[in-house]
Amino acid sequence: MSSNNKKTAILLMGPTAAGKTDLAIELAKRYPVELISVDSALVYRQMDIGTGKPSRELLQQFPHHLVDIIDPRDSYSAGQFVRDVSALITDIHTRNRVPLLVGGTMLYFRALLRGIAEMPEADAGFRAELVARAAVESWPALHAELAARDPVLAQRIGPNDAQRIQRALEVMELTGKTMSSVQAEAQPPLPEVDYVAIGLSPVEREALYARIEARFHQMMHSGFLDEVHNLYRRGDLSADLPALRAVGYRQLWQHLTGACSLEEAVQQGILATRHLARRQLIWMRAEPALQWVDSLADDALIQCERKIDNCFN
Repeated sequence: MSSNNKKTAILLMGPTAAGKTDLAIELAKRYPVELISVDSALVYRQMDIGTGKPSRELLQQFPHHLVDIIDPRDSYSAGQFVRDVSALITDIHTRNRVPLLVGGTMLYFRALLRGIAEMPEADAGFRAELVARAAVESWPALHAELAARDPVLAQRIGPNDAQRIQRALEVMELTGKTMSSVQAEAQPPLPEVDYVAIGLSPVEREALYARIEARFHQMMHSGFLDEVHNLYRRGDLSADLPALRAVGYRQLWQHLTGACSLEEAVQQGILATRHLARRQLIWMRAEPALQWVDSLADDALIQCERKIDNCFN
C-alpha cells in the first residue's frame, strides 16, 4: 500500500487476446495484490475453454475473485458487479493488499470509474414490440432511430447490437430521458479509492488479430465444441441467455442447431471476436486517465511495473 495510506486499486484492461492474464499473473508474483476478474463471461461455471479462463491449477496458485460464481442460466449485471467489487476492495484493503482488477468487460470498468446509474427494470412487453419491429425494419433501422434521439450513446453501439439498442430505446421509453443522460447522472461508487488505470493495446493491430485467430483455433483443438455441446445438451439453456451470447459460444450454438456448418461457425466466431476487440479499444480510448502499454512489447511487464510502483512505496 502507498506510504500516504490512501486506498489504491489497479485496473488492468485490454481487448481480448491482448495478454492481460499473463501480465496480471506476473504482477501478482511481484506485488502484494489480489486479483479480481472484470469479465462478464468468466463469472459462469462450465464455460472454461471459450472464455479463456485460467487453468484450475493457475487459479489455485493465483486465485481470481468473481470467477465461476454463477450458473450459465443466470444473469450477472454491471450493478451486481459494482456491489461485489465494492465489498471485495474493502476486504482486500483490510488485508493490507492492493486489488488488481483485470479483464476486458469495459462496461464493468466504466461502471466503476464513472458510477452506475439507476436504470428502470426491463419491460417485457416493450421489448417484445421492439423485437417485432426489428424483424420487419431491421436492427440497423432501430439503431438509426436511436442515433437521432441519443447520438452520444449510438456512437458506442454497433448497428446490429440488438441487446444494447433494445435497452437504450427501452430506457428512453420508460424514463423519458436518453440513456446517455441517465448515465451522466451517475456518481462514482468508490470515491475514496485512487485508481491506477492501465490500458493494454498492442501497437500492431494485425498482430492482435493474428493472436485472436490463433487462439480461437487453439480453443477448438482443446475441446471448445464439446464444451458448448455439453451446455446445449443440458436442455435448460437457450441462445438468448447472456451467457450464450458470448462470442464463440453464440456461433457454435448456432452450428449445433443446424443453422451453419462448423467451418462457418468458426470463421464467424473469429470475426465476432475481432469486432469485440475493436469495440473494447473504442471504449478504452474514451477513458482519459488510461495509461497505455503495448502488451505485446518485450518490456510490457516493466512498463506496467513503472506505472504501479507508487501503489506500494
